[in-house]
Amino acid sequence: MIYVSNVSKRYGKFLANDKVSLTVGNGELTVLLGPNGAGKSTLIKSICGLLRYEGSITIDGHDNRSIEAKQLLGYVPEMPVLYPMLTVLEHMEFIARAYRLTDWQDRADALLRRFELDDKVNKLGKELSKGMQQKVSICCALLPNPRAVILDEPLVGLDPHAIRELKLLLGELRRDGVSLLISTHIIDSLGDEWDTTCIMTRGSVARVCRREDLSGGDLEDLYFSITEGKDTEEKEAPHE
Repeated sequence: MIYVSNVSKRYGKFLANDKVSLTVGNGELTVLLGPNGAGKSTLIKSICGLLRYEGSITIDGHDNRSIEAKQLLGYVPEMPVLYPMLTVLEHMEFIARAYRLTDWQDRADALLRRFELDDKVNKLGKELSKGMQQKVSICCALLPNPRAVILDEPLVGLDPHAIRELKLLLGELRRDGVSLLISTHIIDSLGDEWDTTCIMTRGSVARVCRREDLSGGDLEDLYFSITEGKDTEEKEAPHE
């Protein structure tokens, strides 16, 4: 389980996250929705322990900056960052060594084959396209069989086959009890394959909505009523 409580993050005087709280249960897929600049990526990086912040974040009860939490967490950043002089297979080996995995080769082969990278194993990181780098990043994140996975705009740059396989894989992980948190600004990117949506605006979670709570309503309508309605209120406030 991913548990975030009253997390705030400042960049100088700018408040990027303002007392954000959310929970992702075991086997749940939570979508973090919001316009550009809403604070989604800052929150994601804080959860992954990449930024200092105020508040509390735990992964399955462990402080997110602890070794125990990091062993449970898989992270796919918005912009893949590969080692330019390591091959695709060497990236997988690097992750296996970092996590002290044994008998990892079969799982690595299956992931690379699933994302059509099995014929690219000897390609260097610098020789790969953005989409291929994204697929390597996904494979690296999933190799250790994490119990919580965080993905920041994971579908951007992927080809249709990779998008389909990632969605199928997310469904498999969800059924296996993995906690999934996906940040995106594309409302319909995951269709109905989600349990909870957190809509962020201006660094805060404006609404938490479970799929069954929509009662046949449209998530897009809810999203715009919150984001555009809030903006309208704030613009009109000085004239009241």
